[in-house]
Amino acid sequence: MRWSAALLLLVATRAAAQDWNSDSALALARRASDRRAHAAADTALRDYKAQAHGFLFFLGQFGEGLTEPPRLVKADQLELEVYWKAPGLSKQRIIGWRDRAELPTDINYHRDHLGIVQNNFGSAIRLGEGDEVRDVPHPLSARGIELYDFALGDTSAIMLPAREVRVVALRVRPRDFASAAIVGTLYVDVQSADLVRMAFNFTPKAYLDASLEDVSIVLDNALLENRFWLPYRQEVEIRRRATWLDIPARGIIRGRWEIDGYQFNVGLSETQFLGEEIVALPKAVRDTFPWKVPLSAAIQDIAEPVRENDLQRVRAEVGRIAGRRAMNGLKHERLGARSLSELVHVNRVEGLALGAGFVKRTADDGFELRLLGSYGFSDREGKGVIALTSADGFELSVYRQLRDIGDTRVIAPLINSITSQEFGDDYGDYYRASGAELGIRRGIGARGEWRLSTAYEKLAGLATHATPANGEYRQNSVIATGDYLTGTVTLRRRSEGFAVRRDVAGETTLEVGQHYLRFSGNGHVLVPVGSTRLLTRIEFGLGSDRLPEHRIFVLGGRATLLGDEFREWGGKRAALVHVEWRVPVPFFSVGVGPARTPGTLTLAPYVATGWAAEPFIFTPWLATPGTRMTVGLGAEWLGVFRLEAGYGVQSRNLHVTFDVTRDFWDIL
Repeated sequence: MRWSAALLLLVATRAAAQDWNSDSALALARRASDRRAHAAADTALRDYKAQAHGFLFFLGQFGEGLTEPPRLVKADQLELEVYWKAPGLSKQRIIGWRDRAELPTDINYHRDHLGIVQNNFGSAIRLGEGDEVRDVPHPLSARGIELYDFALGDTSAIMLPAREVRVVALRVRPRDFASAAIVGTLYVDVQSADLVRMAFNFTPKAYLDASLEDVSIVLDNALLENRFWLPYRQEVEIRRRATWLDIPARGIIRGRWEIDGYQFNVGLSETQFLGEEIVALPKAVRDTFPWKVPLSAAIQDIAEPVRENDLQRVRAEVGRIAGRRAMNGLKHERLGARSLSELVHVNRVEGLALGAGFVKRTADDGFELRLLGSYGFSDREGKGVIALTSADGFELSVYRQLRDIGDTRVIAPLINSITSQEFGDDYGDYYRASGAELGIRRGIGARGEWRLSTAYEKLAGLATHATPANGEYRQNSVIATGDYLTGTVTLRRRSEGFAVRRDVAGETTLEVGQHYLRFSGNGHVLVPVGSTRLLTRIEFGLGSDRLPEHRIFVLGGRATLLGDEFREWGGKRAALVHVEWRVPVPFFSVGVGPARTPGTLTLAPYVATGWAAEPFIFTPWLATPGTRMTVGLGAEWLGVFRLEAGYGVQSRNLHVTFDVTRDFWDIL
C-alpha cells in the first residue's frame, strides 16, 4: 500500500521551534545521514521498475513586480519507464512524448529535466546536466552534516494500518550563505530516519548559469510495502531572467511528475544501466504511445493541481529560514527598466523620449533601489523616479513623471508610440505629477494582496509640443494644477494563471483626498461553456462632488466602447461591462525555425455597454445620453495579436483596431 507525504498536511501537530543546531536536531540529522549511507545494506530491496507520468511547462511571466501569473508558451507530456538497482544504479526510458506550443519557441530542455530524481539526489545535487547547479552537498551526506545548520520544526503523524508514522520537519541552512548550498526543509520519519520529503531552494552561489533567478524543488516519497520510502511526486520550477537588462519578464520551466506502478525485485541486469541515465525511444515509437485523453484535456487536468501547489510557498518558507538574505542568482547591480517604453517612447507631449534606468539589490536585507530617468526632445523636460522597496512590502518613491488620466491602459505602449509617431493618433491625456509616495503591501492567501499608501503631489497641465510624421495631433486635455495629499487602500485578487478553465480576478481602490472620495475597480470572470469560454470584464468608478479633474472616469474608443470616438465620454461616475464569447477555430500553422505556430485562432464576438455621468465643465468629456453599446468581433492569434472591429449601436460607426493582447501591455 502507498502512503504519501502529502497526508502530512491533514494531521500536522504544532511543535515549538527549536534553536539551530540543538542536540535533538543534530541527532536526527545524523541518524538520517547514517540511514542514507547504509540504505544499500537493506537486501530486501534489490531493484525495482516503475512508471513516471510527467509534464514540462515552459511559461512566460510579464509585468511590473512580476505579480501576474505566468502564461503558457509550450507544454510537453512524457511517459517514462523507471529502473533502479542497488546500490544506486538508475535508468529511465522515455516511451511516450507529445507537445503543443502556444507561441513559437525553440526551447530545448536539459536531459535531466526530462526525467525524475532518483535517490533524493545522492550525496551531491546536480541540475541541468551540471550547467545550472553542480556538486552542491546534500545536507544528509557525510560532508553536508558539517556544512549545514539544522533546526527542528513541526511534527506530523500519518496513520497507517500497521503503524503510526511520525514525521518531523528538519529545517536546513548553510553555515556559510556565501557557499553553494540549499536552504529549505527536510521531512524525516522519526522511527526509521528515512527521508520522506524535501522542499528547498539554493543559495545564489550554487547557480552556475548567469540567467538563473532561482530554482525550487519538492521531492515527495511514499511508503511502499510498509518499508520503503520511494519517489511518488516531484515538482521543480526553474526561473530565468535576462542577464544584461533588469526588466519585468521571466521565463519559467515547471515540471511535475507522478511515479507509480512499482514492481520490486524483478531481477534487473547491470547491463541495462549502461550509457546515459535518461534515454528516449525513437520518435516513431514514442508517437505510438496510447494516450488516454487529448493533450489539451491533459493540460487542463494537471494545471489545477500545479496552481494549487504553487512552489511560491516553498520560496516563502525558504525566505523565512534565510531571513532577509537575497535568495536568487541575479546580479546585485544592473541596468533596468519596468517596460520597454521606459527606454524609448513617443507621445504628443514629449515627442521622442529616451530613458535609462539602474537597479541595485542588497544581498543581506532584501532591499531594492531603482533609478529611472528620461528626457523628452519636444517638451525638453526631464522626468524620473527613485524607488526603494523591500522584500517584506515596504515602498518609498520620489518622482516627476508623465501620467495619463485613465485608470487602466487602453493600448500597448509600444503600439501607441508607433501610432503617435506615424499617424498622429495618441491614445492618452497627460498631466505631470511631481511628489513622493509611501506604501506597504501584504499578501492575502495565494492570490490576494492589499496595499496601503499615502502620497503628496504637485500637478501641472501640459501642452502638445510634438509633430507626427503624418496627420495632426489633437490638443492635450487641460488639467487644473494644484497640490494634492491622498491616501489609498487597494484590495487585489490575481488571476489563476496558465491553462485556466475558469478564472476570477480584479481589484478595488478607495482613494481619500483632502476634499474628495473616489472608489473604483476593475475585474474579469472567465467561465467554460463546453469547449469555449465566456469572458466578462467590468470597470466602474464613483467620485464625490469635489472630485478633481485628473481623477475623472473616461470611456469611448479603444478598449472600452470601440464604436464611439476615443474618450468621448467622461464624468464623476462611470461603468463599463464587456462580454465576449471566446471560440477556438482551425487556422493555418506557420513554421518558425524548428517550431510551428498552433493551428487555431480565437474568435471573440462581443458586446460592450458603458455609461458616464456628471461631467466637468470646460473639459472635452461629456455625459453619455443613456447607455452606449458596441457590438463587435475580435480575432486573436497566438494569444499575442488581436484584430478587433466594433460597431456603435447608437453612433452607427464602425471602427477597427489592431493591438497586442492585454497580457503584454505592462512589459511593452
